[in-house]
Amino acid sequence: MFDKRKDADPLTPAPQRSPQAPAAAPQPGRAASAKATIGPTIVINGNISGDEDVIISGQCEGTINLPKHTLTIQSSGHVRADVSANVVQIEGQVEGDVDGVDKVVLTATGRMEGNIKAPRVIVNDGAKFKGSIDMDPGITDTAKPQPSSPAKPKLTGDGRPVQTRDSTPVSAPAGGARKSQTGGSP
Repeated sequence: MFDKRKDADPLTPAPQRSPQAPAAAPQPGRAASAKATIGPTIVINGNISGDEDVIISGQCEGTINLPKHTLTIQSSGHVRADVSANVVQIEGQVEGDVDGVDKVVLTATGRMEGNIKAPRVIVNDGAKFKGSIDMDPGITDTAKPQPSSPAKPKLTGDGRPVQTRDSTPVSAPAGGARKSQTGGSP
């Protein structure tokens, strides 16, 4: 009669939750929400790779490879490594090259010495950076389009263009003299 739940069975008591119920266990395939933390007193020498976000408050030396995840170097963190991650946020110190698949963020407390390669780079006021930034990693130095300019013909000493038999300009000999290019005897 006083039960406001009309669909509930009056003989079955309502389930009660314990205030200290354990949190649900992480499910496989839910690694996107998982985060690993390297604490301020931890020192790692070697390679770090994985399938979850990583927060570094300690020291790391070697390589870090997290191509689908976020790497955060906190203000107490010091990394001497080449880094590759989807997003790299630098609040501490990094010595090495950083490759961000999506972006690299250098915060006001961040210090970096090395090269950054990412399509988006954010350097906040107060950050310290020494190196180069490549925001178009798809273009290499040899593949960069060269500006086209019309070909200028080589000129003889008297200002006339030098011509070959096939009308392709060639350079004139020193002194402006040139041999006859007609079909006569030499």
